[in-house]
Amino acid sequence: MGQHGQRRPLVRGAALALLLTPLVLAAPAADAACRLALALGFDVSKSVSTHDYAVQREGVVAALADPSVRDAFLTSGDKVALAIFEWSGRSYQDILLDWTQIKDDADLERVSGLIQTRLRDPTPRPTALGHALEFAAVLLEDAPDCAARTLDISGDGRNNDGLPPRAAYENLDFTGITVNGLAIGGIDADILPYFHTELIHGPGAFVIHARNRNEFPTAFRIKLLRELSSTLLGQSGPTAPAG
Repeated sequence: MGQHGQRRPLVRGAALALLLTPLVLAAPAADAACRLALALGFDVSKSVSTHDYAVQREGVVAALADPSVRDAFLTSGDKVALAIFEWSGRSYQDILLDWTQIKDDADLERVSGLIQTRLRDPTPRPTALGHALEFAAVLLEDAPDCAARTLDISGDGRNNDGLPPRAAYENLDFTGITVNGLAIGGIDADILPYFHTELIHGPGAFVIHARNRNEFPTAFRIKLLRELSSTLLGQSGPTAPAG
């Protein structure tokens, strides 16, 4: 699914707009209202085994096929713009899907197809959470004009390479961006409080906890539903699982 190394440099404004990626499925319609720009960032550092990566990939595909998730994407007349990237070390942020407006079931099927055929870069790398935030801030700056902007970060460990998350928030403008977390247990016993204190950001930000990698599919579906539902009038989204 695409080529590794197709990464968006940390540049802004007109220079960023000139960058192209072969993974764009469809350009957002100019006259379509967008309620949410949602960027999904997945940890692929060396703590994520081959089995873990497969569980993560299949969990995302299963969530996109879930009828309640599809309804949350498509029920409103206002669209959702979606982007997906993987991250690990400070120099590795790889776009799987550049900004794509989700208009119908066929768009979700195409996204699932890209994820299912993804070939992981085998290089073992550390966990550069701050640099993932830095990359995502620029990615969201290039998002379509939407009523809300949300970054969804999944990970199983603390930052251990380069810029810490707090420095990313101090150095970059995250105004209007909500950063949510999916804290995956099994590697770092304190990952849940760490995500609470160091990662999430903005009004209404939250963390969903998967106690181990096998709980990732359920936790991811719950988190995705909550993010999509929060932008629909009269809905607050499902609550997080205990623990």
